[in-house]
Amino acid sequence: MSSELLDALDALEKQKGISRDVLIEAIEAALVTAYKRNFNQAQNVRVDLNLDTGTMLVYSRKDVVEEVEDERLHISLEDARVINPAYELGDVVEEEVTPRNFGRIAAQTAKQVVTQRVREAERGLIFEEFVDRADDIVNGIVERMDARNLYVGLGKVEAVLPQTEQMPNESYQPHDRIKVYITKVERTTRGPQVFVSRTHPGLLRRLFETEVPEIYDGIVEIKSIAREAGDRSKISVVAHRDDIDPVGSCVGAKGARVQTIVNELNGEKIDIVEWSEEPVVFVANALSPSKVLDVQVNEEEKSTTVVVPDYQLSLAIGKRGQNARLAAKLTGWKIDIKSETDAREMGIYPNPNATIELVESGEELDDFDFYDEKE
Repeated sequence: MSSELLDALDALEKQKGISRDVLIEAIEAALVTAYKRNFNQAQNVRVDLNLDTGTMLVYSRKDVVEEVEDERLHISLEDARVINPAYELGDVVEEEVTPRNFGRIAAQTAKQVVTQRVREAERGLIFEEFVDRADDIVNGIVERMDARNLYVGLGKVEAVLPQTEQMPNESYQPHDRIKVYITKVERTTRGPQVFVSRTHPGLLRRLFETEVPEIYDGIVEIKSIAREAGDRSKISVVAHRDDIDPVGSCVGAKGARVQTIVNELNGEKIDIVEWSEEPVVFVANALSPSKVLDVQVNEEEKSTTVVVPDYQLSLAIGKRGQNARLAAKLTGWKIDIKSETDAREMGIYPNPNATIELVESGEELDDFDFYDEKE
């Protein structure tokens, strides 16, 4: 073995963090295979690398037995004691069998092993880097696409953005810069495989953590998220300090914070509501922008019946039931919405057992601001 290779092993240990002993063991194992393949040998052999002299020697290994069945693998006790009288049955006799032209083959083999191990080490480092970043957002550049997937460059690795994880209201072109959410990192034979998403609720959570310092610092907490990517999302938040408005913190001055997130998600509408441990209040908040007259709770079935003003029934339900569906996902409660007229006819409103009065008597609902359902 040349001194240049030994120097390379030392350099790899320092630069790539690959132990020289590990490389030596890998080279020795590869040389055994190369010896058997190139010299058509079937006996057991061992390759010894001398780091001081830079030489390598091949030794055949034979078991000492009473009766020799295969001369390539066994040696009799009598023959073994000719070599060394101390040998006993079960010992292993080694004899040097290094071929004259083995050096060239060895150098080639060593180079291949080192190259392979360096590649594996680099893949391992990349895997460790990105496996720690799972459930996080990263900036990437669209590199290419095929019929099913989009491939996003993340520096050292190319991430896969499956079609099912792409926003339905977005189109992508090569060289576009996009934020993606890392959903999974796998170790494969071709190296680490990173999967990303633009539709995952975690993307919305990380964007709010980035834009809202109160969330990043833990003063405001996101309790739940319901998302229909590209169209509308709802998030519930709670403040851990009495002097903090959780919804106002997320919206920002003149809506600047939430608008930044809306822009990043290509116009996806976001409803921010205050979380409450009281299901009556939480469900009423979750149906925003609709106003709610009453919420009746069935604890056993984890369901609620919600009464809304007649003229806000369609707003509460939303287009194709989206508002009610997202509210149910956000709260974890089944929601059955009734108009005030229907509820009065059914005799369930006003509710004499109500513990929380959502709208004070005589208050004009017309004074509330709400979004048009067509927005």
